Amino acid sequence: MLTILLHAPLNPEGGCHVISFVGSMRGASLPRRSWYGIAGAALLIASGAIHLDLYVTGYNSIPTIGPLFLLQIISAFLLAVAIPLTGLRLAYAAGAGFGLATLGGYLLTLKVGLFGFTEVRTTAGIIAALIDVAIFAVLAAGMISGLGLGRRLLPAIGAVSAIALALMIAFVASPTTPASVATGGGGQTLDARTVAGKDLLTNAKGLTLYTFAPDKVNKSVCYGDCATYWPPVPGNMSAGPGVTGKIGTITRTDGTTQATYDGHPLYTYIGESRRIPAPRSSSATWISSGRG
Repeated sequence: MLTILLHAPLNPEGGCHVISFVGSMRGASLPRRSWYGIAGAALLIASGAIHLDLYVTGYNSIPTIGPLFLLQIISAFLLAVAIPLTGLRLAYAAGAGFGLATLGGYLLTLKVGLFGFTEVRTTAGIIAALIDVAIFAVLAAGMISGLGLGRRLLPAIGAVSAIALALMIAFVASPTTPASVATGGGGQTLDARTVAGKDLLTNAKGLTLYTFAPDKVNKSVCYGDCATYWPPVPGNMSAGPGVTGKIGTITRTDGTTQATYDGHPLYTYIGESRRIPAPRSSSATWISSGRG
């Protein structure tokens, strides 16, 4: 606040006057909204990074879901730049809407499925959902910061955030988890098949089999979220026609068995619903059958 007192007359012939000016040089809401923008941008970057990791490790192979993931990632990073750079309330509103939309998509995919794909409950997904709630709360508060009705609208933003958080907890606590693509007892065969123009090793259902780069010979290190997205192939498999490698069995730390191919533990991919193999990545790699 700035007060100016002029004890000397501005007009020498007009007598002595005291002129007081009370006001703000910049407006109190601008710095506060800037802090909201910085915090919101950081949360958007975190959300985009999590979804980028999921995208490059297999989600890019899922029809419809893959392109939506890519659009989501691009939007998150663009908003993270635009919000603190422009300071526009419209950008804040877009960021808050992004947080709610992303959370809604996750919960819908987790509970009932979306475009034929059903999400599974993982630590990364739960963290991303919490970040989405925080994105909405922070950017919505930044959007109304400095407005005349700002303080009156804050309780409404808090209520929406609380409802979103409660729904997330409820959905995560009781997800509709799809049956693992690697279920089934022993005695099944591993087959050499042509899938999407490639000669690959598949299970009896025709789903592509993968190895995990961090694994060691006859030892799996894929547990937790990793095993959720890449279910281990159960042990006691036999070689079908065209399969030339050595098939074995290892025991995992939880006591279950897992099939191996030339000593490499085998996995399927939870997102492979149309028998289209996920692209090779730095972690999981599909196995060529070597046929032909």
